[in-house]
Amino acid sequence: MSNTPVHQPRLRWDSGTAYDFFISLYVLHHPSIFGLRPSWAAGVRSRLPAAAREVLEDAISFFGAPLNWLHSLPAPKTSRSALDGLAALPAADRLPALMKVGVEKPEWNDILMRIAADGKFSPADVEAVAALNPWRLSPPKPEMAQKLCTAFTRLAETGDQILEALELYRQAFFAEEEQRIQPHLEAALQTAQSQSQSLPADRLLAELSHGVRFTALPDMRELVLAPSFWSTPLVFYREISPQVTLVVFGARPADVALVPGEQVPELLVNGLKALADPTRLRILRYLASQPLTPAQLASRLRLRPPTVIHHLRELRLAGMVEITLQADGERRYTANPGSVELIFNRLGAFLTSEDEPAA
Repeated sequence: MSNTPVHQPRLRWDSGTAYDFFISLYVLHHPSIFGLRPSWAAGVRSRLPAAAREVLEDAISFFGAPLNWLHSLPAPKTSRSALDGLAALPAADRLPALMKVGVEKPEWNDILMRIAADGKFSPADVEAVAALNPWRLSPPKPEMAQKLCTAFTRLAETGDQILEALELYRQAFFAEEEQRIQPHLEAALQTAQSQSQSLPADRLLAELSHGVRFTALPDMRELVLAPSFWSTPLVFYREISPQVTLVVFGARPADVALVPGEQVPELLVNGLKALADPTRLRILRYLASQPLTPAQLASRLRLRPPTVIHHLRELRLAGMVEITLQADGERRYTANPGSVELIFNRLGAFLTSEDEPAA
């Protein structure tokens, strides 16, 4: 075995509640992915007028969490400064800025900007936009690709609508939420920076991301790390430029719930839910012996890949599996050693806690 040290990218840090401003919107529109009760998420969304809800639902499908744009903002990156920065842009530039159109696929950019210039699009354009979509988290369905093309035929109007809806969301929910999460973000950043003094970048990233490993890490020149309360335990990541990758890692403590006032720890609930399904138990048994891709698991389990991916997501939320992201986008999963014992330790601690349960 070679003793040649593996190249470690230079670490850089970023932070700000602006990341959680947009990530919280993404989570509220995809609650099941993050283990959040859909009814609670719907309740938060219902605080907005119907028109604003529709605008934000479409907008989130267009740009998800706009990491490239958020990274480019000057400090302090608060929800207020982010909205002020968006308001300072010409209305027609707001949606392209949030999307950072064409960073991953220039041809996608070419189609959308041609639609903007012509003020019209064809069915072939819609098909191409859907097929070329570069976002990893939420590939648009054909109807969403149609809406995106329509938005690019009226960019100024769309830009004003998005800004107004984001302002309403801040007023209705996030301005208060921002106060709650700020101390946790500061503490998580300090802890991560302290850990970086003794851990190489690959081990630090695996620790902060709850078990995500990038095989392309040796090829990165720079790794930018930013904490997020709302993404926990999952990560958001984006290539900012060639050889520079931004990873937004989960920063919510294990004993702090995403839903204010929640009494039962989320990691405990997610863990018990994960163990309560026979298919997930079989998946854990396979992954305990070797890393496998979702396709390999689907073949062994004789299930459709989307079904296997759903089960893997539940196991990931419970902290029971780890992921290795290959350079070609393939994902390999393995069981997280000791995770089952940890879940039962959490259960024992909860049952013997002297805290008075809610009535």
